[in-house]
Amino acid sequence: MATLPQVSCLSPFLSWPFRTLSAEASPQFTMESQSVHVSVMPREVLHYMQLVDGLTVMDGTVGAAGHGQQILARIGSTGRLLGFDRDPMMLGFAKDKLPESNVQLFHSSYIHASEILAEAGIDGVDRVFLDLGLSSDQLADRERGFGFDAGGPLDMRFDASKGESAAEFLAISSAEALATVFREFADEPFADRIAEQIVSQRRTAPIKTTSDLEESVRRAIPRGATKSGKNPATRVFQALRIAVNKELEHVQNMMTDVLPKLLKPGGIAVILTFHSLEDRIVKSGFKGKQEWQLLTKTPIESTPAEIRINPRSRSAKLRAAQRKSL
Repeated sequence: MATLPQVSCLSPFLSWPFRTLSAEASPQFTMESQSVHVSVMPREVLHYMQLVDGLTVMDGTVGAAGHGQQILARIGSTGRLLGFDRDPMMLGFAKDKLPESNVQLFHSSYIHASEILAEAGIDGVDRVFLDLGLSSDQLADRERGFGFDAGGPLDMRFDASKGESAAEFLAISSAEALATVFREFADEPFADRIAEQIVSQRRTAPIKTTSDLEESVRRAIPRGATKSGKNPATRVFQALRIAVNKELEHVQNMMTDVLPKLLKPGGIAVILTFHSLEDRIVKSGFKGKQEWQLLTKTPIESTPAEIRINPRSRSAKLRAAQRKSL
């Protein structure tokens, strides 16, 4: 068996046989502020999950536990909620909101869930939920660099202890590689010009902050080329985040390898996507596969009322499928 990733267990629900992070290495979860994130399509998520008492549910992107709290309320004290997240800050919010003894939180990506749960003696789960959107809390954190409005260092990693930051990615990537990322992950029409500007600019000064990157993009894009009121760096920031965190690779891995192993026959998977490439992977993972029965023939989208209240729900698409009992 492959070596398991280091995982931090945050609740004593089970006696876990794999190694946890030491106290010194564990992320700090004491939060000074409350989560500001608003969950997307909560009623639709609960409708398609078909929750009842006693189910074992995996929330692969538990975040600030907005959906998790509602899931837990419906599976009761006899159910289990297993929450995974790569971001220690978001797990801090989840820990505060989910103190119940039948909740287990893991500092790990959902792509490692099948190995981790197998080592814990859990041979499958009844429901899987994934919300692949970026949290408002992550966008607002000035130390993360997810959004140009927050300013600060250009990091963008969900887990700052692993991999290269966005600033490091920009420093070592060729103009061709950068243009490919901007074009394929965000449909950026000025991908080549922006990539060339970044490479030119870094010869004199490294691009280390969100302001540095935003200024580089503005220099590359012709004046008046973007819609009024929209920051011209929006697509570039999105593409960089996807690349740095290997988001599409994780979704693909989940759909092809992890989910079929993890979900019990008769179990249901509900997935929220916020990007066309993610949605395409999820659609392909469900549609036309013998083991899946589609519960949503076309993706469910946010209502106009929800979009007015929560504009970030605008691009959300929900797909659900049930694993057949073959």
